[in-house]
Amino acid sequence: IRRGLEVINGKKTLALIPARGGSKGLPRKNLRELCGRPLLGWPIEAAKGSKYIDKIVVSSEDAEIIEKAVELGAEAPFVRPMELAGDTASSASVVEHALDFFLSKGNPFDYIALLEPTSPLTETADIDMAMETLESRRDAADSIVGVSKVTSAHPAFDVKINLQGLIEPYFSHDFSSAGRRQDMAEIFFLDGTLYISDAAVFLQRKSFYHGRTLPYVTAKWKSFEVDDIVDFICVEAIIKHRGLIKNER
Repeated sequence: IRRGLEVINGKKTLALIPARGGSKGLPRKNLRELCGRPLLGWPIEAAKGSKYIDKIVVSSEDAEIIEKAVELGAEAPFVRPMELAGDTASSASVVEHALDFFLSKGNPFDYIALLEPTSPLTETADIDMAMETLESRRDAADSIVGVSKVTSAHPAFDVKINLQGLIEPYFSHDFSSAGRRQDMAEIFFLDGTLYISDAAVFLQRKSFYHGRTLPYVTAKWKSFEVDDIVDFICVEAIIKHRGLIKNER
């Protein structure tokens, strides 16, 4: 357990960073250098700065990733089973495996924070604010996840291509009923920036999403995820101009 930290009502928090070796969209992306730091290193650094994270663990089946994770200051007390490292393995199963590992060692955690390398723009301040928000709302919620406002493509404007090869509204009967953008309700999408839950509740529900989940609303620029080379280039540009972006907000 890391020392010298503030705690939330005496509760322990595990930061779990999933980083498998396989990646089809951008091969070996977790080790790819992003502005002088491996993609894997960005969530590690964010977690290291948090007031509330007690242990930072990387879950991987890949020896090179495990070695790099330890070098960057995380722990890797287990090797992820291969059945949890394929394309079809769910994030929930990876989280459950990690929590069960520490339970078997007699070292349970009160909160689990999942931080994915594919969301390298998440900052320490986001983790701490989300933790504080969740703890303050435990009467109504057991988890909190990152969401971002839909700004460029409201679903009301989605279309499909019919059998005749023509476009037609996806949600409306015709284009005249789509309405004006300024009259539409704000909606948000799950942006992957962070996922935090009461650990026991997660093990029960096997999910961060349910009827007792709070939103942690992030800025548009933080919502970018790295799944392919186009995403990588966009995120690289955002990091390089992050100061300008913050000043313009």
